[in-house]
Amino acid sequence: MAELALKVTGLSKSYGDKVVLDNLSFTASMNDFSVICGKPGNGKSVLVRTIMGLEPVDAGQIIVRGQDVAKASAGDRNIGYVPQSFALYPHYSVQENIEYPLVLSKASDATKKESVERVAELLRIKDLLGKKPEQLSGGQKQRVAIARGLAKATDVYVLDDPLVGLDFKLRERLIDDLRKTQEELKVSFVYMTSDPLEALSLAKTVMILAHGKVVQQDSLDVVYDSPSSIASMNSLGFPEANILPAELSGTTVKTILGSIKVNTDASSTRVVAGIRPEGFAVGKDANSFNCKVSLMENLGSEFAVYFTIGDTDLVTVVSRTDTQALSKLQAGSVDISVKPEAVVLFDANSGKRIGQGVSHV
Repeated sequence: MAELALKVTGLSKSYGDKVVLDNLSFTASMNDFSVICGKPGNGKSVLVRTIMGLEPVDAGQIIVRGQDVAKASAGDRNIGYVPQSFALYPHYSVQENIEYPLVLSKASDATKKESVERVAELLRIKDLLGKKPEQLSGGQKQRVAIARGLAKATDVYVLDDPLVGLDFKLRERLIDDLRKTQEELKVSFVYMTSDPLEALSLAKTVMILAHGKVVQQDSLDVVYDSPSSIASMNSLGFPEANILPAELSGTTVKTILGSIKVNTDASSTRVVAGIRPEGFAVGKDANSFNCKVSLMENLGSEFAVYFTIGDTDLVTVVSRTDTQALSKLQAGSVDISVKPEAVVLFDANSGKRIGQGVSHV
């Protein structure tokens, strides 16, 4: 069993009658890149502030390497922190900015020197140490801010959406830097984001945050392929999954897309079906249906194809190398079929997963 760097148990936080964190629990292992992913408004910012000691909790434990720090001051929690905003001190050099948290903790000159050299090497900013923030590009400033957060030598670091607001190419480079940095340090990164693409690019372990709780925690592949709830399916993946009303009769589920067999022992008839965009195939077969293509969005290596059946809007993805499918789609009207195994069945009341589609024999 992997050694835990951080364990959060039963964390609760309310503002008056508004419950923001609701008995929330998760674990983060050493030498793991954990991503907490959730839509805006589900408690991510409050979770960061409570873990870092910037706000008190109403109940719960925050255990860092076996010690409960839920009531400790922010400076005594031994958690590294990379905030959303780089907010560098303009009158300090890059080196002084990186050193600043170590100055506050009264670290020795030797410790400061070693820490600055370590993170500057990792983030490729050694040549910037003598410069002031005004001399840096946006990407360089963000690297300095990340280095400042990592300068404190510890076992667990919380990164609060540090790439938000950066352009796509710059985010892509920094995502690669963050992955390599975590692997080099062999520590626990707990990365908060509402961007599913960042989660897919960075995570070894994914935690889905919804309604003030971590509703699923597992490896990236498991959470993506086997979402435990509608919230999990909606929070991870781009474009977002298709969620359709459905009717269940025994082991057959019926939607606007037709009927398929499912593996389920549920007795509820109030169900919904979730289908990720890649769960469709373009082309006419015995199970296909004709639909109207409303939009094709270029995503680079693939196209997001938005189409309509009746009054229902859906989306699929098609590789730009699939020229045959793309030529059919560009005609504006096309036959599309569902891959039965891509259909995930959820209880309409609880939102929990209750079954999976079965491939055609």
